[in-house]
Amino acid sequence: MKFTLSWLKEHLDTTATIDQISEKLTAIGLEVEEIHNPADDLAPFVIAEVLEAAPHPDADKLQVLKVHTGSETLQVVCGAPNARAGLKGAFAPSGATIPTNGLKLRPTKIRGVDSNGMMCSERELGLGEDHDGIIDLPADAPVGVKYADYMDVDDPVIEIAITPNHQEALGVFGIARDLAAAGLGTLKAQNTTAIEGQFANPQKVVLDAPEICPVFEGRFIRDVKNGPSPEWLQKKLRALGMKPISILVDITNLMTYDMARPLHVFDADKLQGDIVVRRSKAGESVVALDDNTYELPDGICVIADDSGVIGLGGVMGGTSTGCSEGTTNVFVEAAWFDPISIATAGRTLGIDSDARYRFERGVDPDTMMPGIEIATRLILDLCGGEASEAVVTGTIPTISKTVHLRPSRVGHLGGVDVSEGEIITILSDLGFKVTKDGDRLAVVTPSWRCDIDGEADLVEEVLRIHGYDKIQSEPLPVSSRAINTGLNPLQKRVRYAKRTAAGRGLKEAITWSFLPSAHAALFADLKPELVLDNPISADLDAMRPNLLPNLITAAGRNMDRGFRNVALFECGNQFSSDSPEGQTLILAGVRRGQDAQKHWDQTPEDVDAFDAKADAEAVLRACGAKIDNAQVVTGAPAWYHPGRSGVIRLGPKNILAYFGEVHPAILKALDVKGPLVAFEVMLENIPFPKSKGGNSRGPLKASDFQAVERDFAFVVNRDVAAADIIKAIRAADKKLIDEVRLFDIYEGPGIEENQKSVALNVRLQPMDRTLTDEDIAQFSAKVIANVAKNTGGALR
Repeated sequence: MKFTLSWLKEHLDTTATIDQISEKLTAIGLEVEEIHNPADDLAPFVIAEVLEAAPHPDADKLQVLKVHTGSETLQVVCGAPNARAGLKGAFAPSGATIPTNGLKLRPTKIRGVDSNGMMCSERELGLGEDHDGIIDLPADAPVGVKYADYMDVDDPVIEIAITPNHQEALGVFGIARDLAAAGLGTLKAQNTTAIEGQFANPQKVVLDAPEICPVFEGRFIRDVKNGPSPEWLQKKLRALGMKPISILVDITNLMTYDMARPLHVFDADKLQGDIVVRRSKAGESVVALDDNTYELPDGICVIADDSGVIGLGGVMGGTSTGCSEGTTNVFVEAAWFDPISIATAGRTLGIDSDARYRFERGVDPDTMMPGIEIATRLILDLCGGEASEAVVTGTIPTISKTVHLRPSRVGHLGGVDVSEGEIITILSDLGFKVTKDGDRLAVVTPSWRCDIDGEADLVEEVLRIHGYDKIQSEPLPVSSRAINTGLNPLQKRVRYAKRTAAGRGLKEAITWSFLPSAHAALFADLKPELVLDNPISADLDAMRPNLLPNLITAAGRNMDRGFRNVALFECGNQFSSDSPEGQTLILAGVRRGQDAQKHWDQTPEDVDAFDAKADAEAVLRACGAKIDNAQVVTGAPAWYHPGRSGVIRLGPKNILAYFGEVHPAILKALDVKGPLVAFEVMLENIPFPKSKGGNSRGPLKASDFQAVERDFAFVVNRDVAAADIIKAIRAADKKLIDEVRLFDIYEGPGIEENQKSVALNVRLQPMDRTLTDEDIAQFSAKVIANVAKNTGGALR
């Protein structure tokens, strides 16, 4: 929420400085995020006079100006069509920064002619939209005076953060009311005197859905003259970052920010028949004022006439009845809409507007009639015309409630004792009506505080005005029990897994636990309970059934920013249901590009499924998995390439990891360029070691005897997996074999067409003696026999 200091003082009689106001706003729960003074941006700019204006020798549309700044005369090259001798305008000297684009000026040459500084337009200074020419000031403008002082732009813009329970602070008047209650001034009364109607209101309004719009007030104003708003109104809107449009539209925007009261103005001549507030029907559509066409479902609150839907109630008006420069008759609307229905409509249609932002948080229904009177007075003053009587259709809802407060609860809940008299004064100043009810206070909430529901809410109101700084800090009591700060085995496993993944060159990513439902559907059948009822964003509407979609899209974003080699991992839960049992702890990673940067000593290679397999196995080893006993088989999920992926498992049911190249169809659906490899390690599926002697690792088993290595090459059928050969070799002597490593696969001349040669290195590590030639020969014979028996392979 933004507003200027001068705007605040229109409602608050105060002598407080901007620093005092800022401090008090934060103290009462309206945290100040930024204070920006346009005068600071314009400090270097001065009023200068053009003494001479001559054509540029090498450019038809440029002029060479002699500019007097009050202290010196400079040469400036200028392209503005209105530049001429005698003109006075805003001059930016060398070293100044243009506020709107951040350009820092310096002496330069333009088409070979020296130029020092710049004559500026309104747009360049952020003071308006005019950029057709430079600023043209009156002839009596004093040369050499700072432009900010001459234009009186010393008006700080304050931006505050709005919490959901302070909807009343979405208007400058509400902010002033809170500051007055906090003792920083006196609230000024508004002129809400009813304007006498000059004729009967000819526009009829029908409420067909009173449950979502129980009341609608309207007033017809004829013979108005629309056009650009006066400077004071445009200045207010520009301070908010809004673009002025026309008097009629700007007045409604002013009321939205001044009183937190959204209004709408229809071009009455474009209305066809009665205005009807009803629910939409599936298939209807409307072109809204943002120029987008919205297809409507059943049940959205709409404003309609005989032509169909002309606006979205409480969200946004339609173009068909919008005001233009030629508008002469208008119908001004002030209504109250059910907050839940407005929030549902805005979220369903994906529309964010100032009106929706306020109505879904709860607009004060009692501002409806004062709001339309203030707006009418502004229209009559600025546009002329005659106003009809104001007609109210329906009944203004009563949202005030009575909440009881025990004065002692302020101390119990807030930690600071406040007297009953001060409690009554604070609540009364905030607009609450307080009466004694035995040992309690009966507090009637004002119409602008629909968020007050219970005793704790009233305690908070008292505390924020009394002062949070008066609450004494108290240390938490020290527990008499010893606190166990150790990590459990699964927590340790997560640390080992992350450290190993990082050590292999993968960078840890932390992504949302939710994702677009379209992405989730690529990796699982999306269950209804995993779809969020209240997502933080329309495209993050489902809990993630898998870690890979977010990692893949993160890799894609990095690739789009020019990173050729991407390696990411994430450790977290993925969800198969909304129960605790539906959460699975996974460490997943993705790689794309090459396995190293360019280097004179080695040639980088493209990453492939084996890199993902190596990553998965490294993480499994770090977590204590017995990889030597694991099986590597096909059958990875459908999001992997069927011929370039695999499964690491212990037995047929205990899956430890998936790895492989991501299926091209998945990458296409996620709009990521491939190829890309990935792995998933199921951390909870890794068996924990059976501890028999506590948590110690046990003695180091080191051998004093020489290890022996032997190479074997077997000819097997092409469909025989290397893992089956390794398993057969290990079965020869599990205690003696230290490692089996595949180092070559050959297919070609010398090998039959349907066969291949698989070469492996076997390392033997005796623990009790040195191996003899006879021991090695017996072992070799056993290895050859096991491979022949289990795979049909023969020694090459």
